[in-house]
Amino acid sequence: MATIYTHIDDNKRDSTLLIAIFISFIALIGWFLGEYFADGSGLAFLGFALIFSGISTYISYYNSDKIILAVSKAHPVTREENPYLYNIIENLSIGSGLPMPKVYMIEDSAMNAFATGRDPEHSIICFTRGIVDRLDKLELEGVAAHELSHIGNYDIRLLSLVSVLVGSITLVSDFFLRGYFRGRRRRDSSSGIIFVVGIIFIILSPIIAALIKLALSRHREYLADSTAALLTRYPDGLANALRKLAADKEVLEAANGATAHLYIVNPFKGGFKNLFETHPPIEERIKRLVEM
Repeated sequence: MATIYTHIDDNKRDSTLLIAIFISFIALIGWFLGEYFADGSGLAFLGFALIFSGISTYISYYNSDKIILAVSKAHPVTREENPYLYNIIENLSIGSGLPMPKVYMIEDSAMNAFATGRDPEHSIICFTRGIVDRLDKLELEGVAAHELSHIGNYDIRLLSLVSVLVGSITLVSDFFLRGYFRGRRRRDSSSGIIFVVGIIFIILSPIIAALIKLALSRHREYLADSTAALLTRYPDGLANALRKLAADKEVLEAANGATAHLYIVNPFKGGFKNLFETHPPIEERIKRLVEM
């Protein structure tokens, strides 16, 4: 238990650090824009950048779950619509001492699930239609327990913030990069140094964002698996679910690069999007569960 409490404290601290890094990054980009494109008006653009990053952070903290659900084309599910799924989550919530999360569904036959929200009191678990229809009760309990573990460990706050803030960094970087190629270029030697550093920073930002997601996600998946096994007292349930998820080759159309790290398994099936894999190998996850 001490390890879990330490992990929760680490996630809360990392969330604050992530916000600080994001604000600093956007501020630096704003300064670069002003220095290079607006005749040395870096400080003025820095002010605008701080305002933008502050608003983005506020929206991300309080609305990241809504943004993610909208992007994922998920809709709420009531108890009356699916009492079977509700009963599974409610029983696990009682067993874990967590509030009952809201339940959402993505109408897709691919099998996957994720949790989102800023804390256990404002949490959501989202399932695809495929995972609910194709897993048996014990397997679905394992998946639900895994997502509840993300909620209890405060992974949802950190990973949801990553989705929105990293997406914002990528959009801002892309905007500034396009602005260079379409705008006026200053050619004095002093601005040349600023330009080179700034452009390298902008080009590398999507890669840096991907590496941040990778570093944050892998350890958290292992811990959520272990916590889920302790909650259900049946590691084979989640292990069998992961086997079926590994065998499912259907791509989840609703997923994208900003939200992929939230899912219980990688929603992409091969190709370029797997270059920065944010999930640990399923085989290793299954092995650890079987050995518990």
